[in-house]
Amino acid sequence: MSDGRFEGWYYKQRTGDYMLAFIPGRAADGPFVQMIDSNGTRRFAMPDFHVRGDTVRTGGCVFSPAGLRIRLPGVTGDLRYDGRTPLRSDIMGPFAHLPMQCRHGVVSMRHSVHGRVTVDGRTHVFDGGSGYAEKDAGRSFPKAYLWLQCNDFSPPCALMLSIAHIPFLGGAFTGCICALMFAGREYRLATYRGVRILTLTDDTVRLRQGDLLLELTMRPLDGGHPLRAPQRGSMTETIRESCDAYVHLRLTQAGRTILVCESDRAAYERR
Repeated sequence: MSDGRFEGWYYKQRTGDYMLAFIPGRAADGPFVQMIDSNGTRRFAMPDFHVRGDTVRTGGCVFSPAGLRIRLPGVTGDLRYDGRTPLRSDIMGPFAHLPMQCRHGVVSMRHSVHGRVTVDGRTHVFDGGSGYAEKDAGRSFPKAYLWLQCNDFSPPCALMLSIAHIPFLGGAFTGCICALMFAGREYRLATYRGVRILTLTDDTVRLRQGDLLLELTMRPLDGGHPLRAPQRGSMTETIRESCDAYVHLRLTQAGRTILVCESDRAAYERR
């Protein structure tokens, strides 16, 4: 984008031990598609970029809340998404209406994935797999943040967490947005709802909001795979995402345990 801004979407799917995500976007240095899977990352410069809502058309590809059509060098496939689960309202809350360095959105917390994608001659079948989709827009990613996402738990639930350094009106604060969907209910913990960050380290997060207490223990499988990230509208920074991080989750309300679960299939970033 020529105005020093970027926008991008993150469409993730998993089947068994294999995770695959596509990140279509555009920035001051041109449109692109990034791909991350359990084996590494790739970046493709794209000839064009057309957006309508959360649907992106670029090159021969389509990325949308209904599914994906992938036509990239060495990577082809078609996926259909069913049972998309949006949040009840914008995850940014009132901050969605204020000037922010980066705006975050959740397209679907969880949905089923059907179809297949072939990467370098190897076909991955996603029938019955799980998916997640989100988006970002602004000028730069935060200089420090933690991001975690997982929807491969037993019992079934879906989690998205972001805690970040937020420049705001000449100052800065540590902001938190978190959504947990379990048993047909959405639990939202956020700065604009009075959440308190009790613990924040590389491997532990504890959040309290009213009588809710969310405790997370995380452990990345490795140092993660490199992805390009925006700085002042151009994709010049490097972040690292782990596709197969371990996470243990415990949610209590007024001392009563609501949910305890764990997974070794979380996506995790820490900067």
